[in-house]
Amino acid sequence: MDILIGYGTLAAFFAGVILVLERTRRASGGDFTDYAVAGRSFGSWFQAMAFLNTWLPGTIFIAFAGLAASAGVIGYYVVSYSLLAVLFMLFMAQKVFDWGRAFNLRTQADFVGMRYNSKAVRIVAALIGVVASFPWLILGFQSLGLVFSYLSFGAVSPTLAVFAGIAVLGIRQIWTVRLGMRGIVISDMVQGIFAYGVGGLVALGLIVWLMSQGLGFAALPPEFAALPGPGSDLGPLYYLSIVATGALGSWCWPDIFVRLFTARSAQAVRNSAVKAAPIMFLFLAILLTMSMLAHQLPEVAAAPDNVWFLTAAHGGPFVLALAGTAVFAATAGNVNALTAAIGTHTAQDVIHIGGADEATTTRTARAAIVAATVLAVIGAVLTVNVTAGLLTLALASYQGIVQLAPALYLGIFWRRGNAAAALAGMLTGFAVAVVLQLIYPVSIRELGGLTSGVVGLAVNTLVYVALSYALPQDAAERARIDRLFRELGQAGPDSAAVPAGDLAPVRD
Repeated sequence: MDILIGYGTLAAFFAGVILVLERTRRASGGDFTDYAVAGRSFGSWFQAMAFLNTWLPGTIFIAFAGLAASAGVIGYYVVSYSLLAVLFMLFMAQKVFDWGRAFNLRTQADFVGMRYNSKAVRIVAALIGVVASFPWLILGFQSLGLVFSYLSFGAVSPTLAVFAGIAVLGIRQIWTVRLGMRGIVISDMVQGIFAYGVGGLVALGLIVWLMSQGLGFAALPPEFAALPGPGSDLGPLYYLSIVATGALGSWCWPDIFVRLFTARSAQAVRNSAVKAAPIMFLFLAILLTMSMLAHQLPEVAAAPDNVWFLTAAHGGPFVLALAGTAVFAATAGNVNALTAAIGTHTAQDVIHIGGADEATTTRTARAAIVAATVLAVIGAVLTVNVTAGLLTLALASYQGIVQLAPALYLGIFWRRGNAAAALAGMLTGFAVAVVLQLIYPVSIRELGGLTSGVVGLAVNTLVYVALSYALPQDAAERARIDRLFRELGQAGPDSAAVPAGDLAPVRD
């Protein structure tokens, strides 16, 4: 009977999402802009929920909650860098939206390629984004194994549960392939409401239950209230490093950046940031607090990554079913966004970078989504029993993705940067981060606890700035950049973008 409650709740939610998608389905007519960025048509509430359902994946209930359950307040670092990510959205909104609409940009790689007038920059940015995103895609498929395992109440083995999760999410990908970004944003609204609304209420209820059992803050270990400091194994700069890497890397993820292109105006992007911030803060604060308090349950102390399911199980099968469905909802949103971003980058920024008709590019993007899904499924099957190693790889991928930050952020706010600086910075920073990550998987004690990504970022930025001064732009490029910043950088919040005209990049 319990398995019927668990799997029945999942099935009802899945059917509800598909029903919404079918009722709102709209053919794109071969228009790749509609397929890739939903025709730049969504308002602030859809934007806010789309951001949240991509930013907070199913692993937030597992790995990040598990960190709070095993180590205490350091787990709250995700709150710090998530709020900084929202702040960056406010600063970036106007230029990114105006440039994106003026040049019909659809991806992050397309954006930096236009800014530096360089195909090479565009290709490298796309490849870094795809490579760094792939471990998270595999982890998304794997995380569903816990959902289907716990909601079977022991009737399905953990290994078989992974296959069940892969099968269900694989079926869900049919609508991602068919409908593109418009379908993803609409489903994000439904999935986000359940994942963070219903999921947040479940977490709040579990906090009340834990405290009613005498499991309050006073009984937590003293070290749960401390961050790494001088003399710690991690180093005093470790916390600063992971917050900085998370915040600066936030808009380097291709599936996150594309959210800036799906809005109908820059003001809609800014409004979505204002709406997303309090929702994100409340949800994360409640979830992490519940996880930290649950450390006092013996079963959670023994398996902190399972804190969400183990604690919810005390509420009975229906509460556990709601908790598991919240993880499924968050995972589906993240996987949909990742596969769409990988497909669009592969089709537009690598395979068809020389140009192709929109129908062909759309077909290629769909094929790339299918290929990415199949490869991720194979990866998940081959690594069923090594989730911890994959999580380490996924977190390490943050050290690589953040190497897009100087080219992206300085390119938006500083006129002097050039293609050579952007390309050399990305490549050297990525190489340094990869080598140091292999030697120092967690932090570099000799540097006070800095992470490989922060060191790579420092090298990256130095190279970018040095080459920007050493290799000045020629007169034509200076004129293009000046007009780009002056004419397209001063549009009002809801005004039409200035026509690109002769601002359009030449492309090398």
